[in-house]
Amino acid sequence: MQSAAMGLRPAKIAFLVAAMMFFAVLALDITVPAMVLGVMALSNWMILSTGTTQYQRRRGAA
Repeated sequence: MQSAAMGLRPAKIAFLVAAMMFFAVLALDITVPAMVLGVMALSNWMILSTGTTQYQRRRGAA
């Protein structure tokens, strides 16, 4: 019975490592686009807030 239990331990460890890698990559998959969109919004806000742009934004203009 001991040898059967010892055979399952490496499989459990391998599964645990694979699951940890999957969820770590999943977190990065959400974080990186959020950071990129945040930087884009911040740069857009900084450019438009200076008021020195050639084309001023008008209300109602499409």
